[in-house]
This record gives sequence, C-alpha cells and structure tokens, in this order.
Amino acid sequence: MIIIAGRLDVDPAGRAEYLAGCRPIIEQARSADGCLDFVLAADPIEPGRINVYERWGSTEQLEQFRGEAPESPSAVPILDASVQRYEISAVGPP
Repeated sequence: MIIIAGRLDVDPAGRAEYLAGCRPIIEQARSADGCLDFVLAADPIEPGRINVYERWGSTEQLEQFRGEAPESPSAVPILDASVQRYEISAVGPP
C-alpha cells in the first residue's frame, strides 16, 4: 500500500478557488483503479493550508493515475509544499 500525505500552502484568499479547481482531479482519482482514498482538504486552523491524503493499493496503480490525471486548472499558485510518499508493508487495527 502507498500513502501520499502532507500539506500545500496557498494564499488564504485563494484556498477555496484552488480546492474548487481540484475537484475534477479528486473525482478522477477516486474512480481510478487502486485508489483507496484521495482527499485535498482545507485545514481548520491554518487559513492557507491544504491537507493532502492519498491511499493507493500499489505503486503501479498510483503511477498509472499520475500518467492520466489532468493538470490542476487553478491559477492559484502553491507557495510551499511538503508532501511525502510512504510505502506500507503491514496494516492492522489501531
């Protein structure tokens, strides 16, 4: 399993516009083979922060989606980003 998680920082005044522009990407990801979860969400505390969380069944499925995903149509620039990829070898109850 692959998890992509982190944050994007945009101008707080443009965050809603940025997220609205990402809706087609989110919808496409969620219908892609191997996508177990995909969300870009406004952080409730930091006004310019967008939280990123993706969960994929395999590297191949993630790479296939990345090759097919549309570009973000948003004109809102990303000011900073910190997103990491995690390869998970075991999953169990909390």
